[in-house]
Amino acid sequence: MSTHFPFTAVVGQGDLQLALLLNAISPRIGGVLVRGEKGTAKSTAVRALAALLPPVEVVVGCRFSCDPVQPDPTCPDGPHEPAFETRPSRMVELPVGASEDRLVGALDIERALSEGVKAFEPGLLADAHRGILYVDEVNLLHDHLVDLLLDAAAMGASYVEREGVSVRHAARFLLVGTMNPEEGELRPQLLDRFGLTVEVAASREPDQRVEVVRRRLAYDDDPAGFAARWADEEAGVRQRVVAARELLPSVVLGDGALLQIAATCAAFEVDGMRADIVMARTATALAAWAGRTEVLAEDVRQAALLALPHRRRRNPFDAPGLDEDKLDETLEEFAEPPQNPQDPQDSQNSQDSQDDDDPDPGPDGPGGGGQPPAPESDGPQGGDGAGQAEAGEGVPPQAPAAGEQSAVRAAEPFRTKVLSVPGLGEGAAGRRSRARTEHGRTTGARRPRGTLTKLHLAATVQAAAPHQRTRGRSGPGLVVRRDDLRQATREGREGNLVLFVVDASGSMAARQRMGAVKGAVLSLLLDAYQRRDKVGLVTFRGSAAEVALPPTSSVDAAAARLESLPTGGRTPLAAGLLKAHDVLRVERLRDPARRPLVVVVTDGRATGGPEPVALAGRAARLFAAEGHASVVVDCESGHVRLGLAGQLAGELGGTAVTLDELRADSIAGLVRDVQGTQRTSGRAA
Repeated sequence: MSTHFPFTAVVGQGDLQLALLLNAISPRIGGVLVRGEKGTAKSTAVRALAALLPPVEVVVGCRFSCDPVQPDPTCPDGPHEPAFETRPSRMVELPVGASEDRLVGALDIERALSEGVKAFEPGLLADAHRGILYVDEVNLLHDHLVDLLLDAAAMGASYVEREGVSVRHAARFLLVGTMNPEEGELRPQLLDRFGLTVEVAASREPDQRVEVVRRRLAYDDDPAGFAARWADEEAGVRQRVVAARELLPSVVLGDGALLQIAATCAAFEVDGMRADIVMARTATALAAWAGRTEVLAEDVRQAALLALPHRRRRNPFDAPGLDEDKLDETLEEFAEPPQNPQDPQDSQNSQDSQDDDDPDPGPDGPGGGGQPPAPESDGPQGGDGAGQAEAGEGVPPQAPAAGEQSAVRAAEPFRTKVLSVPGLGEGAAGRRSRARTEHGRTTGARRPRGTLTKLHLAATVQAAAPHQRTRGRSGPGLVVRRDDLRQATREGREGNLVLFVVDASGSMAARQRMGAVKGAVLSLLLDAYQRRDKVGLVTFRGSAAEVALPPTSSVDAAAARLESLPTGGRTPLAAGLLKAHDVLRVERLRDPARRPLVVVVTDGRATGGPEPVALAGRAARLFAAEGHASVVVDCESGHVRLGLAGQLAGELGGTAVTLDELRADSIAGLVRDVQGTQRTSGRAA
């Protein structure tokens, strides 16, 4: 007997369980993205789902799990013998650090060039065919891999092409991704590719939390016994999934339900048509799950709550969600009139009676009850609870101290100039600074270090050509050995650590001025989100500096901290720089390949502590000695300016830009690049 934690024993995650079951019934829905704080049984529920899927019949010996009834005609292991076997559905996990070859598979380039043989080693997409592919922390996976993953999920096939040699195999799987929004968001294009999304959060009800702990302890003490106690419930859900799969082709999506789906997507202004298609498939699966052959209004409503919230994000700082009152109004407005109406007078009497008995149709809209039976849920559904797991929310604002102003709202963000780090890095792929990456333009070739991933064909042929006679070449083929293979070196862009050091002192406290400063930092945060950077936030005011946000991939969290930032007090500039230096020192140990870009937002005044100006100068020169790339955003305003921010930039070895010059459309210059400015100041890397 399996000793996994039973799917039906998961407490308080009804929406998550329902979304997973709907995808098991209709994999064409497109997968589930599970968003939520840590420790909310996301992974437990996903791993338990595999035991509920019916077993699959596969061709004996096929590494790609071909269906013996309809084998893949392009399968690399084909043609197949008629023998088959039955095995359980698999759940395959994709680790965050996986390479492209591990995901899609790898070709033996040496044999392909020398023998013309398509020797292919399958990847995780092949292993997951006809099963589940689970990606934990999908938001931390490289964008290129997420694109490959979602393309395969959408097309039901994986393509591997290397230097003119191509392999295709079927890859149909139930895709499930989990993520903690505190660690960063997925790009909107990738969010849209997931069929459904579910927000999960730990229950705040003591009784439910007690039950969670009780079941977990019982499972840890006796996994087999605990699983046995839930075996009947598991078998019942498994049978229901099988029955729903068989019923699914018979479910009718009427014109009325289809009109409600289209009207709902239009009312919420979702981009494209994918949302309409996903809602239609989800509503159909809901009807099959309920044992019906007709899609009702409540199916459409539930489908909207699962398929639309993540498609409503208009910018990175918007929390996913859905206005349920607006949803109900839309469904009611486009409700289908009754079929085969009675005599007009009888219909009027019936309507009058209904109006008298039920003046308010209630929040469920038309259709009333009949909600398909599903696991009980106490978690958030759609808009009301949809952003609660976002970092920075739920933190009570601090009351302003003496001499301190409360937080002011940021001005409207704008498109900023490109700020980059000089030199050539080797950090995580992104869109900011030049770096050696796996993807980009080819700049040269070298001997491979470990597994060959990107073949430089011309360099390989050039290395093999002088040895053809000594190797006894007699035919048209080229005799290639492993020592001849050359790896292509490529140059692309990397993501950096953008560390904001923000002056929150009294000299910055004028409301109009601080709003403009916050707007500028918010604009830089948006730019960091688009360029796949990590961000951190250090603030200084009064007598000390503090790390408002340690380096993270969550730009949302930085924006939330910025929004609640109060101002007031003296200007301990040196303390801010030294605190930033400490943050960079620690981060260098954690992520040594990621290069930092320090953005100091200040007017350049230093008034906190003994000898504040001299101490700030020494702290700035410490940055310059370590070669950290830096930009000073000069916030000084008025007709008379002291130019202190420019002096600070010189001591940092960086550059200074005003708030106006930071705009991409300003006439002060074209692209503000740290490298170019450092060359101008004689400090080129």
